[in-house]
Amino acid sequence: MQKRTQKRLGLGGVCLALVLVAPPIGAQSVAQSRAAADSSAGLQAGKRSATPTEVREFFSDDPIQIDHDNLSIERPSEIELSGIYDVIENSFGYKPGDDIPSAVNVNTLGEVPDSSWFTNRIGVREMSLAELVRGPARTGGPDLSEPLTVIAAKTAGISPGFTVRDSRGDVYFMKFDPQSYPNLSTAVDVIASKFFHAMGYNVPENYIAIIDPDNLQIEPGTEVVILGGHREAMSKRHLDEIFTKVARLPDGRARAIASLRISGDVLGPFKFYGVRSDDPNDIFPHQHRRELRGYRVFCAWLNHDDSRSINSLDVYVEEGGRSFLEHYLIDFASALGAGSDPQRQVAPQNPRSGNEYLIEFWPAIKTAMTLGIWERPWMNVKYAYPEHSEIGRIESDFFDPLAWKAEYRNPAFARMLPDDAFWAAKIVSRFSDEAIRALVETGEYSAPTSEEFLSTTLIERRDKIIDAYFRQVNPLDGFRVVGQTLEFESLGEQAGLAGV
Repeated sequence: MQKRTQKRLGLGGVCLALVLVAPPIGAQSVAQSRAAADSSAGLQAGKRSATPTEVREFFSDDPIQIDHDNLSIERPSEIELSGIYDVIENSFGYKPGDDIPSAVNVNTLGEVPDSSWFTNRIGVREMSLAELVRGPARTGGPDLSEPLTVIAAKTAGISPGFTVRDSRGDVYFMKFDPQSYPNLSTAVDVIASKFFHAMGYNVPENYIAIIDPDNLQIEPGTEVVILGGHREAMSKRHLDEIFTKVARLPDGRARAIASLRISGDVLGPFKFYGVRSDDPNDIFPHQHRRELRGYRVFCAWLNHDDSRSINSLDVYVEEGGRSFLEHYLIDFASALGAGSDPQRQVAPQNPRSGNEYLIEFWPAIKTAMTLGIWERPWMNVKYAYPEHSEIGRIESDFFDPLAWKAEYRNPAFARMLPDDAFWAAKIVSRFSDEAIRALVETGEYSAPTSEEFLSTTLIERRDKIIDAYFRQVNPLDGFRVVGQTLEFESLGEQAGLAGV
């Protein structure tokens, strides 16, 4: 049962209490808020975390619920991003200074308004298990009653696969589990996408599909990308080559992740800092967006270490007579217990994942200086692997939300402040045990014991996140004025945290 704390305050006290909970970007109309955003970061520079110095006036449209960043714009240019360059740039440059401003795209309650980046879902309302499990789905997956037409393919790379068009005309990208690790990556991609959708992000529709090689036909003129990036006309030989590398069922079929092509004109990834100069709607520096800072908390929970620019998309869409950019998170194959090996092939997650950056010199120096006596603590962590081989490597005992790290430095993650983390932790706390188990079940694991292990692990990691981040701030929420009474809830009490 939720506990509620009430306190009687005058109107001035109400304003002050709200500012104490989460400093706003300004109590203004939607138009005024967005016009002022360019200078917000500069005005707030010098604050490690914003502290209220004045009571701000509230306007009739506070708190802002929708950021209207969907005004019609000209088509922006396409962006190509080198994965290697992204690693180097973020590992050696663009680090935060001593002064980090508060997030600039929040309303007077410290919440993130709906926008082309984020749509509030489980954080602001109850979601049924059916809605959680459905996620972003609208097609139900590819139509397998008729032959699938292959229209593109690659036989080399981390995940050999192909692109198909079904009888309805829908286009799907198909990727498979490797022979050595059945169910590993296909389950993770479906599960994680549904979690991130419930949190509020734009994600593709991912489905598990059982593909019969005999139910595939190649469209004339289709080319395949082979080793070295070369292209050649595709034939059945190339399909056979792909299917020799993937996990197969006893009847010869293969389990795939079928990701529906996102509607719109795909323009490449977005970066976790700066703004797009060719998108007039993109006025909040990405490193100061709360949903990108708080993304670190969600990634830590789900161990999504591959949360980098290369796994994002800007998509130019048309809606209601307007053309604008929507921003997506994609490719969750390196999350939970799944990752890649040194050859960048799908494999159980590396024990380093979440514990140390890909490029981090001090641990190596410390080991060398002690002649190998000092060992990285994560090297001795025990995993339930290979007992739960289809889950991979993920655990909850050693997991520390405050110390978790992505594959390499992320400008938005590095600027996450306690109020950003609290916002995200509130959303994490909304996932009940039942909801977590229902979402894990969508991975369609073969062993019920493995499914239960992953569910329990995520529940324990959730509880650690709540404990860590609810203790960093005064965890009050749910503010509302009833007559002359300001009502609010103590999330610390609800979570059973003593002394919070």
